[in-house]
Amino acid sequence: MLEVFGLSGWSQAGLFAVAVLVLNATPGVDLLLTVSRTLVGGARAGLGAAAGIELGCVVHALAAAFGLAALLAVNPAAFTALKWAGAAYLLWLAVGLARQAWRPAAAAAADGAAELAPRCRSLVAEVRTGFLTNVLNPKVALFFLAFIPQFIAPAAPHKTLAFLMLGAWFVLQSALFLAVIVAVATRARRLQTRPAVGRALNAAGAGLFGALAVKVVNT
Repeated sequence: MLEVFGLSGWSQAGLFAVAVLVLNATPGVDLLLTVSRTLVGGARAGLGAAAGIELGCVVHALAAAFGLAALLAVNPAAFTALKWAGAAYLLWLAVGLARQAWRPAAAAAADGAAELAPRCRSLVAEVRTGFLTNVLNPKVALFFLAFIPQFIAPAAPHKTLAFLMLGAWFVLQSALFLAVIVAVATRARRLQTRPAVGRALNAAGAGLFGALAVKVVNT
């Protein structure tokens, strides 16, 4: 069975699983977006964003498996264009959160303390947000290109198939991890019943997304 994944043994499989867990748990755009959307819109919004993120990972995994990520790596203009597009989208998200944080208290009270505009977004909109946030990050494509081949045994007979299988493993494990994050964030969401706390969380999210946008551009 492990031959299909290109792994040399069960120890290698365990190492891959641990590496994926560590990578998923490292604070970054995907984790922050999932937590943010859950706190603002509840479990439905968080799971929608997580689903979009995983769809983006599928695109990156396929691109890396079939060499598209390699082309991105050697084409500075394409890499820069995608990087700026991703940064612009992160800034757009930051502006949206900032607007919610600075929303006049009277306007927030009119809709009820627990009712903020982003919570009314459709599931499609949540999935789209997660997908664009992930797929517009060229570093994710390069990550798949650099990370997965490290676990494929040199003697693996079908390396492309092995790459695809490990990519699928990564996506599945990542999806399960984000589902747990959504469950935890849903319990913490009760803090949102206090308008001041909700606005502070939106302000913090805006600052973090803005910082991530700057980091994407400068690295």
